[in-house]
Amino acid sequence: MNIHTPAHSLAAAQREALTRPTREEAEAAVRTLLLWAGDDPTREGLVDTPARVARAYEEFFAGYETDPVELLARSFEETDGYDEMVVLRDIRLETHCEHHMVPIIGRAHIGYIPDGRVVGISKLARVLETYAKRLQIQEKLTAQVANTIEQVLKPKGVAVVIEAQHQCMTTRGIHKPGVSMVTSRMLGAFRDDASTRREFMAMIGAPRGAGEG
Repeated sequence: MNIHTPAHSLAAAQREALTRPTREEAEAAVRTLLLWAGDDPTREGLVDTPARVARAYEEFFAGYETDPVELLARSFEETDGYDEMVVLRDIRLETHCEHHMVPIIGRAHIGYIPDGRVVGISKLARVLETYAKRLQIQEKLTAQVANTIEQVLKPKGVAVVIEAQHQCMTTRGIHKPGVSMVTSRMLGAFRDDASTRREFMAMIGAPRGAGEG
């Protein structure tokens, strides 16, 4: 069975079609930014910064090298008929805003109701991490995680809630620290059954109103 959706395959093909610069070109781009900021990239404190930034970007954006669908490919059917909610809450989240390339930091909560198949819980966190280690907006990240779990595991329902602070809002622009953004994606039983949705929200201790509607 081909578990790759057309949209997933298209996105992967688009990334593969990109011409990736060399490390030397990436480091040269960092030097250009340092000059543009008004500093001297040849001074002692900055001379190794381009290489450090390149290595950091490899870590920050490692998700482009991982297929989140394959992470969920191995599942288990020996559940003794377990068909109640499975919830992984308070998962540390670090991603980067695709508009300003600054951090978005928060936590995520993922739940699903199995339909005969379960997956190792670390795989849920890895799916989140894979999408988070790409340039993102929070709304898209929330949907990507939920949609991938639904497409691969085919559970009775999936719920994802993300609460995060955006450094593009807290450290620049409007400068409003302490503000969190909450997004949710409810599929299947979590969307159709209000009591199921409320049970999930109670389990994660979500802010009032999150996931409603």
